[in-house]
Amino acid sequence: MTESSPRHQSKNNMRWILRSKIHKANVTHADPGYVGSITIDENLIDKVGLWPGEKVLVVDNTNGERLETYVIVGKRGSGIIGMNGAAALRINIGDEIIIMGFELSDQAIKPKNILVNRKNGFDKYL
Repeated sequence: MTESSPRHQSKNNMRWILRSKIHKANVTHADPGYVGSITIDENLIDKVGLWPGEKVLVVDNTNGERLETYVIVGKRGSGIIGMNGAAALRINIGDEIIIMGFELSDQAIKPKNILVNRKNGFDKYL
């Protein structure tokens, strides 16, 4: 197909677009015995607009692992970033990770990207 084909001109062309990103979070907990998920401090969830149960992509900057899981709300202000279930076998306590949520949309959206400090407190919007 060429750039002028009807497919590229469609206003209803749905795409997965980055909507939320927590950058440079540090894993504080790992529980391989839990049934699955990632536990995230509620303050961070609110800052980027994630929902409980939402599917997220987690990228480990320390070891290169990538996995998908879902969000569980952690205690507000605790700084918790906890890998649960099988994910805790691939991503370890102390690893630096990126947590990303995506949205299926036919329009460009402005993502909410944040940088956190070493204790997983909000540092700034990116």
